[in-house]
Amino acid sequence: MTAIAIVGIIAWAIVSITDSLRSKNVKKASRDVSQLESEVAQLKERIEVLEKIVTDSNYDLKKQFDDLEKDKVA
Repeated sequence: MTAIAIVGIIAWAIVSITDSLRSKNVKKASRDVSQLESEVAQLKERIEVLEKIVTDSNYDLKKQFDDLEKDKVA
């Protein structure tokens, strides 16, 4: 009878430890996901700015002037 109680207590302890480890992993994973979502949002904003710069007509004109300057030097 005592052996059954000891096995039960050990099984309960193992289940408790496993549950606490699982909950820590879930919390860490949710933090990681929110951090990644934030980083993706920041990268999207940067891409939008770069797209505006590259599609701007003044950017193309500046690039053409730079190309002409390079041709002059060479």
